[in-house]
Amino acid sequence: MAVERTFSILKPDATTRNLTGAINAMIEKAGLRIIAQKRIRMTLAEAETFYAVHRERPFFGELVQFMTSGPVVVQVLEGDNAIAKYRDVMGATDPAKAAAGTIRKVHAMSVGENSVHGSDAPDTAAKEIAQFFSGNEIVG
Repeated sequence: MAVERTFSILKPDATTRNLTGAINAMIEKAGLRIIAQKRIRMTLAEAETFYAVHRERPFFGELVQFMTSGPVVVQVLEGDNAIAKYRDVMGATDPAKAAAGTIRKVHAMSVGENSVHGSDAPDTAAKEIAQFFSGNEIVG
């Protein structure tokens, strides 16, 4: 198995409900290590840059507004096949379709307020990590 890194965001719906510890426990129970973490208030520019791939989609404005509506926790996770493993732990985007015991099945409120984000590929993970963390902030 390949040790890799992935990027995670605990979204405003999760931080507002004080779920950081509960979600971190699920991440760690899955065998992923949290090697960088900070609570931030995402700026409009940061959110627009982060979600630029969705700029032409009808939900872009609503997504940016939601992600800037409250604090988020940005994280770097590390482990064997971390990207796929974290996506499994997160569960389907729609919490109604998420598997039992996943973060979204347990904590998400809706498709829009689905508690977490995780990178979908190694190149995406590297780009997303670099947007929010400098090298000396990541302690693996």
